[in-house]
Amino acid sequence: MQAGLIKDQPVYLILNCLHVNMARSFLILNFLLFFSFSILAQSPKREFRAGWIATVANIDWPSKPGLSSIQQQEEFIHRLDQLKDLGCNTVIVQIRPAADALYASAIEPWSRYLTGKQASKPFPYYDPLSFMIEETHKRNMDFHAWFNPFRVLVVSGSNPNPSTHVTYTHPDWVINYGGKAYLDPGIPEVREYVIKVICDVVKRYNIDAVHLDDYFYPYRMAGREFGDHKSYARYGGSMTKDDWRRGNTNLFVSLLNTNIKNLKPWVKLGISPFGVWRNINKDPDGSATHAGQTTYDDLYADVLLWLRNGWIDYLLPQLYWEHNNHAAGFDVLLPWWQAHSYGRDIYYGLGIYRMLEGHGGAWGGPNEILWQIRDIRHYQNTGFSFYSTSNFDKLHNGLRDSLHNHYDAAYAIPPAMKWLDSTMPPAPTLKAIPSSQGSLLQWQVANPSKRIVHFAVYRFVNNEPVNLDRADKIISVQSKMEFLDEKANAYNHCTYIVTSLDRLWNESKPSNEASTHL
Repeated sequence: MQAGLIKDQPVYLILNCLHVNMARSFLILNFLLFFSFSILAQSPKREFRAGWIATVANIDWPSKPGLSSIQQQEEFIHRLDQLKDLGCNTVIVQIRPAADALYASAIEPWSRYLTGKQASKPFPYYDPLSFMIEETHKRNMDFHAWFNPFRVLVVSGSNPNPSTHVTYTHPDWVINYGGKAYLDPGIPEVREYVIKVICDVVKRYNIDAVHLDDYFYPYRMAGREFGDHKSYARYGGSMTKDDWRRGNTNLFVSLLNTNIKNLKPWVKLGISPFGVWRNINKDPDGSATHAGQTTYDDLYADVLLWLRNGWIDYLLPQLYWEHNNHAAGFDVLLPWWQAHSYGRDIYYGLGIYRMLEGHGGAWGGPNEILWQIRDIRHYQNTGFSFYSTSNFDKLHNGLRDSLHNHYDAAYAIPPAMKWLDSTMPPAPTLKAIPSSQGSLLQWQVANPSKRIVHFAVYRFVNNEPVNLDRADKIISVQSKMEFLDEKANAYNHCTYIVTSLDRLWNESKPSNEASTHL
């Protein structure tokens, strides 16, 4: 079904309903259109729903540098609750914006975006990353730790770092380009250093995934060449510079994935590239787009190779364009990426910031984002992430209400990644106790290896059929082994089922059914 038809279905429905004397064939068409629209609008049970929280330049959190620890914590909780209220199950937090740290690190200094001064600890002292992970997991959401791998200075002419920083200890690794400074990915020791930094976090913190953005090599600037001629002369061999650069990025990604999985096999690796791999005029396998830059030719990131080789667990291309965009239409890129997933999960970055750029047009209201979500829901094991979270503070055009009330009212469980682990956890044994306050549910389950970390509670009312594929029947996703259904007494009869979920979101078989009656 064409995306344009889906978008316009409400119009067709209204017109068809007005003409009650139309032929039976038109009534049938009307029903089919309504049915198709309803299915697309339903929230699927499995869906990745996330928001990026950027810390560079204090885009999303903290609101400004140098806040007290209590203020930082309050603001982060607000961001979490904001996403939770929108139905999100994942948060992607930038913890290393520019070779600095929003966590306790013996390798790199505390970030000035947190404390106001590079290398200064939070006051009163706390470890922000431990706090953020704990609060995220309290809400039964996943925490993806976002690293910018090679950027070392946001302003190349100003270095606020202490003398122990990599920019001082290894100036030969640093390349100034476009007003910023980067570590040279072509130097093997640089790749090893960045992997060491990331794996230090994997080892010490209870993160659910490592997340990298689109900055491997920097975006190309017209008339200016990235200054890696020395490393190319030393390591390039007979390869063209472009192929050598892509080879460096490939080595980095494959080694990073291997090191992560050696430490903790359950920690996912996700990457969020620029939304166009290659234009079709450069490669017959490319998308029918005319993007000025592409991830393969300009950022030297062969993301399709990473998917084919299983070096990453999910890809989250940044599709920040509207439907029917002449250079890179959302409706062109979405099916193209899905056709090139190679068995891995593909999620999509949605640019809600575009709604603040001006008035009118595709971004003048919530319809474009809602249309994009409907299109994404054609596919299995997919989802979306909003860039970026603080924009929800500024949007007053109904998007939040639409997301909350229409699209994301039901829980969504993140997609399970069977290539990492496909073993179901054991099912709970459930009992339900009626009371004047509602139904008290209690359950037990064998969990000696601490593999189970969540439970899904399903409720079916007034003898409706039990169907665990119904997302709207999940009334709680939680870590506790007890739940009070305060709404139970509004129904004559309630049937409950609880399932176990491990940290990779594999779901157990259902518990026994437990019922309560008025």
